[in-house]
Amino acid sequence: MKPLPCSEERLERIAKRYGTPFHLYDEAGIRENVRRLQAAFAWNSGFKEYFAVKANPNPYLLEILRDEGCAADCSSPAELVLANAVGWSGEEILFSSNNTTPEEYAQAHRLGAIINVDDISHVDGLRAQNTLPDCICFRYNPGKSGIGNDIIGEPHEAKYGMTRTQILQAVRWAREAGIRRIGLHTMVVSNELSEDALAATAEMMFMLAVEVQQDSDVRVEMIDLGGGIGIPYHPSETAVSYARYGKRVQTLFERYLRPQGLGETAVWLECGRAITGPYGWLVTRAIRHKDTYKQYVGVDASMADLMRPGMYGAYHHITVAGASEPATQYYDIVGSLCENNDKFAINRRLPVIREGDILVIHDTGAHGYAMGFNYNGKLRSKELLLTAEGDVRCIRRAETLTDYFATLDYPGLP
Repeated sequence: MKPLPCSEERLERIAKRYGTPFHLYDEAGIRENVRRLQAAFAWNSGFKEYFAVKANPNPYLLEILRDEGCAADCSSPAELVLANAVGWSGEEILFSSNNTTPEEYAQAHRLGAIINVDDISHVDGLRAQNTLPDCICFRYNPGKSGIGNDIIGEPHEAKYGMTRTQILQAVRWAREAGIRRIGLHTMVVSNELSEDALAATAEMMFMLAVEVQQDSDVRVEMIDLGGGIGIPYHPSETAVSYARYGKRVQTLFERYLRPQGLGETAVWLECGRAITGPYGWLVTRAIRHKDTYKQYVGVDASMADLMRPGMYGAYHHITVAGASEPATQYYDIVGSLCENNDKFAINRRLPVIREGDILVIHDTGAHGYAMGFNYNGKLRSKELLLTAEGDVRCIRRAETLTDYFATLDYPGLP
């Protein structure tokens, strides 16, 4: 959990100027965080962080990440458009999708993107559609392997990726099709704080790369370890040390790949949550207090602005700006959606909250605004950027009723 990048007095001024709710991002924090990750993997000359656009698809943030040397991991046509608009092209884009249509592959191919194939049934279609990329990846699902966690599920029950047998078959197909630049990909953990689990993923993939070479005489050019690095949402949790993680991956790389002549293999990550998650905050204001069987504090944000607590039961730390009293009250912090799971916190011990107080919901910089929705006609909030120079910039205005009704052609609507 990162502290706010500005004083509580300044936060109040920002809230008065722009109105609540809003998501606030810290440019300096994001930049420094990316640099630490890159430094941890500097031992690998081909290392690249492909930022998972789905985590936060705001082009102003993507522009910052591109400036820091990141590439783009895209999973949909809209994300491809965003990445290209920001200035990414060619192999700076990794198209990693599933249940993918021919039209989507064609769009990625026109951009020169690396195509990451999720299912072996897609490979013949790529050739038939004349969309064979210069560089291709195949996504691996290890099945019952002991690797996996609660968010992404057990690999053998996940919809993603190919079996070991299918991976070997797909690599042989690519070689026969004339594709010589072949990579491997996996994503078997999500929001993982265990360095052991993250290192186990690397070991699994390095062993697979050796097996691929022995089976088909193909030297794997790159290995994408996915983006499973977690963040400490709860104050009791500890962040992953990029330096230790990078060192462990390096040790495994030297053990498995270099002796097989694979010392030039690039190692990639596609982190999203770890990059922007800790550097975003949802700022909202208390507007109601309700005392029935429990104490409820109603705020002007809702699950439409942050779905994770209601959808997953995920914990997001909450602080009350300017509070000087100890945390002695137990509250449910709720929005106004007509759903009982529209709750940011349940039985959370906090200082006394009064109407008008500002509440800060931490670690919303990834999968926060991005997962927003319009149920009940709720309009999504604005996004603000605290720039590296210390200014505040609105990088997405709040939705309006005109936005909400834009796809309808019906008399009397805005």
